[in-house]
Amino acid sequence: MSTTIGNGFSSIAQITDTYLNTQKTGNTHPSPGQASFRDILNRTLKETSGEVHFSKHASQRLLQREIELTPEQNSRLANGVAKAGEKGIKDSLVLMDSLAFIVNVPSNTVITAMDSEESKEKAFTNIDGAVIV
Repeated sequence: MSTTIGNGFSSIAQITDTYLNTQKTGNTHPSPGQASFRDILNRTLKETSGEVHFSKHASQRLLQREIELTPEQNSRLANGVAKAGEKGIKDSLVLMDSLAFIVNVPSNTVITAMDSEESKEKAFTNIDGAVIV
């Protein structure tokens, strides 16, 4: 036999959940439009690691254009991005050997990459500085 407290509720917890709309703790899924703790942590680690990352678009361009960077070139690219950051550049064109990279400096992320054939007579827009490494 169950006892009702009032308005058809059988427990204080039911009343609390209904009227106070409390949320249970331990929810690991952020609500839509909110970044999870993991996303924020990963983004912060990327931004502070000094390592250059490639966006999905840039990675696809490297594959399509058959561009492979050596460890030495990766190091030079990272140094170029660091120099751009020291100068306060937010979106930089980094020129290295016969390659051109558009980089978002605050996130250390290469947005796109191209070789010398594709960069001839092209206009680079939405950058506020350039670095040659």
